[in-house]
Amino acid sequence: MAFSRVKRKLFPERFLVFISRNVPQREMPAAGWRTLFLLLLLPVYCCGEEEECVLGLVGRPVSLPCFLPQLLTSVNLSIAWRRGEEVVLWSVWREVGEVEEWSVSRFSTPEDASLSGNFSLQLHSVAASENNTHFSLVETSGGNSSSELCSVCLQTAASFSTPLLQREESKHGGGEAVFSCESSGGFPAPTLSWLINNKEDPPPGAVTTITTPLPDTQLFNISSRLTVNLSKGGGVTCIVENPKLNETLSSSSDSVSRSAVQIRASEAMWIFSTALCVVVGVMVLMGVAYQIHLDRIHKRKKHDFQKLQSRGYKRRSPDKEEEEEEKEAMKPEEEEEEKEAMKPEKESEV
Repeated sequence: MAFSRVKRKLFPERFLVFISRNVPQREMPAAGWRTLFLLLLLPVYCCGEEEECVLGLVGRPVSLPCFLPQLLTSVNLSIAWRRGEEVVLWSVWREVGEVEEWSVSRFSTPEDASLSGNFSLQLHSVAASENNTHFSLVETSGGNSSSELCSVCLQTAASFSTPLLQREESKHGGGEAVFSCESSGGFPAPTLSWLINNKEDPPPGAVTTITTPLPDTQLFNISSRLTVNLSKGGGVTCIVENPKLNETLSSSSDSVSRSAVQIRASEAMWIFSTALCVVVGVMVLMGVAYQIHLDRIHKRKKHDFQKLQSRGYKRRSPDKEEEEEEKEAMKPEEEEEEKEAMKPEKESEV
């Protein structure tokens, strides 16, 4: 790094001396030569000052590269990562290998940095607000910055959701159709465009687009409305582009109509399954109620039968049965006695 800076300082002077010695001064005034030199040196300065940029996805970790193997032999090395002018990480490597480090919670360096020379700054979660932020690694001495060792810029981006395309009812009727398209959660602000029948641009004044930034996350939501007269069988396509991620998302009205048919079919299946469950439930309840009714009737009959049996047993006790048997046995004897008693009476009458 130091050699490149010296080279940039010495090269203009040597080039001026070479030109002044070999080119006659009368051909061009001094002011003209100075202007020419500045124009020639402008690309050199621009390219020399250009820094590397890293693209980080919002909400995901990212590493800002910095490899310095020449620092492995350094002792009592003190470095600091800066975000602009703010120090976000500071580390000191002692002679005995001890490391003292202070950092903001979202920033760290590899644990083996003093062994591998990898002093990259690691961010655990990228925020959209850190877009186009300059990070630099400097070597410090006595608390003062001495030289810049690495310089990296961070650019951030986030993917948008798949566009939600819906068809709305037109208030004016006729062949006019109204479509709405929404996409959310992306960064930076995207571009949204419409296509009619996959080839035609909407007429002027047919599209209204609104981009809304989210204050908390600085992400963007985008919504658009298209009012157009469609021929029979025509369709529209909503396209959301994020050039920073080279991302293109689209939705067409054909998929919307198919999804509407699927929604209706799923609703019909849900209604049928619900009705079937209700019918089965009612039949089960009726079966249970009928079984309970049969059980009650069976218990009642059983109870009545047991009562009848108990009553018959009481009526036919052992003592009564003996008396009845004795009475039945005495009946023939009494009849014979009556017959014998009647015989003398009949003889006397004769």
